[in-house]
Amino acid sequence: MRASICVLGPLLARCGAADVALPGGDNIGSRGLDMHISGLQKLGAEVKNEHGYLIASTQQRLTGGSIWLDFPSVGATETILMAAVTAKGVTIIDNAAREPEIVDICQMLANMGALIDGAGTSTLTIEGIEQLDPVAHCTVSDRIVAGTWAVAAAMTQGDVTVLNANPAHLEAALDKLVSSGAQVSHVAGGFRVVAGSRPLAVDVVTLPYPGFPTDLQPQFIALNAIASGAALVTENLFEARFRFVQELARLGADVRTDGHHALVRGRSHLSGAPVEATDIRAGAGLVLAGLVADGTTSIYGVSHIDRGYADLVPALRVLGAQVERIETESLFT
Repeated sequence: MRASICVLGPLLARCGAADVALPGGDNIGSRGLDMHISGLQKLGAEVKNEHGYLIASTQQRLTGGSIWLDFPSVGATETILMAAVTAKGVTIIDNAAREPEIVDICQMLANMGALIDGAGTSTLTIEGIEQLDPVAHCTVSDRIVAGTWAVAAAMTQGDVTVLNANPAHLEAALDKLVSSGAQVSHVAGGFRVVAGSRPLAVDVVTLPYPGFPTDLQPQFIALNAIASGAALVTENLFEARFRFVQELARLGADVRTDGHHALVRGRSHLSGAPVEATDIRAGAGLVLAGLVADGTTSIYGVSHIDRGYADLVPALRVLGAQVERIETESLFT
């Protein structure tokens, strides 16, 4: 589980020590822990990577410091932020992640008494306090799930209203859907996507927030695979994100990759075939492609999809998709 690393900072700050198993998650490229480790070390912790565990400890209360992140990593920002809120003195995180999820954590911590300035900007300033107070908090909605439904509407020439979603969190992706020919409008509590014709191909360049999210890149490759025209998709965050295009090709998609770039030439039709989901978002992209492909598409490895999309099959059925879940082995076993 990739999120296992999220408990490292809070446990260290609260208990003075933490042994956390190295995280798993999708195999989409390098997602090192160097920034997590160096950030905690700058707060005074001793951190070792041994025998599949990160082992962190401190003999006294953590001490604030100035930390520069080489990349605006969401995970590293979270780890350092949650450790710093009860550290002695002031911590400054420069080049911090700006994602809505970071802003949400800052809001929750502030409600618990933390003193944080700069949420949503690239510089976070945290003045440590002795302890946090308990609080009830409703987390921000999943913008990637919301974005996936938006792409599904555009690909199927459908009409989908996504509620409990903030369109401002998806501005880069929704702008691309408008460029593809879809109509996107704001409604109370969410947004609506209506598409009445085959989408137009759209170029995509993934970037840290507020840029285009890498977690919607596979879905947009699927959209471009059935779009009118050709599009260039550039992946700047995870070098193995294009692995799934081999599976998309089984459906007849015309995708050529070269390093961090994928050239997608749209085709009027895809054909159903058995495919394997290799990670969460690849699985989502294959589901969307299967919705528009002729015939039956069988997607294996759905455990990956389950990690990012709750109750996907019932939701698809409500929207009119012909889909069912069956228990079977992997395509490759």
